[in-house]
Amino acid sequence: MVSLVICSGKGGTGKTTLSANLAVAMAQYGRDVLVVDADIEMANLCFHLGVDGSSPTLHDVLAGKADVTEALREAHGVKVLPGAISLTALKHTDPERLEEVLRVLDAHDVIVIDAPAGLGRPVLTALSVSEAALLVVNPEIPSISDALKTRVVAGKLGTSVLGAVLTRWRGAPEEIPVRDVETVLETKVLATIPEDANVRAACSFGVPLVLYKPDSPAAQAVKKLAADLLGEEYRPLKIGLGRRLKNLLFRL
Repeated sequence: MVSLVICSGKGGTGKTTLSANLAVAMAQYGRDVLVVDADIEMANLCFHLGVDGSSPTLHDVLAGKADVTEALREAHGVKVLPGAISLTALKHTDPERLEEVLRVLDAHDVIVIDAPAGLGRPVLTALSVSEAALLVVNPEIPSISDALKTRVVAGKLGTSVLGAVLTRWRGAPEEIPVRDVETVLETKVLATIPEDANVRAACSFGVPLVLYKPDSPAAQAVKKLAADLLGEEYRPLKIGLGRRLKNLLFRL
């Protein structure tokens, strides 16, 4: 079992989108994958995967109201441990139990943990129980600066930072170049994922982009990242094939 935490210093980087799509892409390579919404205060992974956010959820588990196995769902070929989307679910939640919950979820090939932004207690817990981390950054100074803090903390906790994923890339002149991102973070940029309007549409349908529009540049970048992380051979989809696959999917 490999536990991989997806983290970022600030919100809005596309961290949850990456978590959902990377988990599904890894499952497409034949892995048994579990994706966990560890964003206790702002859980929304369920929207990206079309999963029911009603009880029982991770919040019920943390409140001692449900066993973790009762809160698991299945969607798009992966197991999902969603968080609750209501504010009332936070009332009796004990974040201190997150470490205990994450440590018992070891019966999978890969566990993808969608950590909250920032450096609060849930983030530190997710980092401490994970073997490796991916830093999700946008090509702008505030995002990279906050990601640097996260990388430093991950190192102090003994979590290996595999590299960074540069998201929402437009190739605009004002964006920070990849080489500069690598210099500041002192880690390699493993993937550059372009800005893609299809991400919003995919979320609206509750279908990950790698399934909704698998031939899009963003989806193919995520699939290549999944292949690289798993040591698999990546074979790009031909343009047009993904659209036919998507049409077939929605007819089933």
